[in-house]
Amino acid sequence: MMELKRLTLPLTEADILSLRAGDCVLLSGVVCTARDAAHKRLVEALDRGADLPIALNNAAIYYCGPAPAPEGWVIGPAGPTTSYRMDAYTPRLIGEGLKVMIGKGQRSKEVMDAIRTHGCVYFAAVGGAAALLSKHITACETVAYEDLGAEAIRRLTLSDFPVAVAADCKGNSIYKN
Repeated sequence: MMELKRLTLPLTEADILSLRAGDCVLLSGVVCTARDAAHKRLVEALDRGADLPIALNNAAIYYCGPAPAPEGWVIGPAGPTTSYRMDAYTPRLIGEGLKVMIGKGQRSKEVMDAIRTHGCVYFAAVGGAAALLSKHITACETVAYEDLGAEAIRRLTLSDFPVAVAADCKGNSIYKN
């Protein structure tokens, strides 16, 4: 039987090296949300040499655009977005220090190569369980690109957020690549 791991973000190099594709993990700590519109702006800022609104070094990004928070909730339903939508931008962000990605679905060869080269990890969160996942988010603050609405960058605090290792730092994947 597979062991359930509990890890705290930001992950250490030892944490990342210990993970294998298929491992089940409960993540706690800080992650930023960003979807394709925010990724495009981040890469455009890098291309201009501008400062980024979030630090990428050893960062974790959750591909999520949460729904508005119902009364009494920290955040609305917050499920993963299909990750390939960010694949055009992800290798560049990984090159700038991004270490953890959370989403759903298979990644491109270019992203998998960047994961191997830079020692990153890609986690899958369960799609279709957005309301349940939001119960593992204890704080939410918009930090950049508020004009993007649901796609604004938010800083979330996770508590035992359930994920599986979809791709480990060696390039092993739960998907057929």
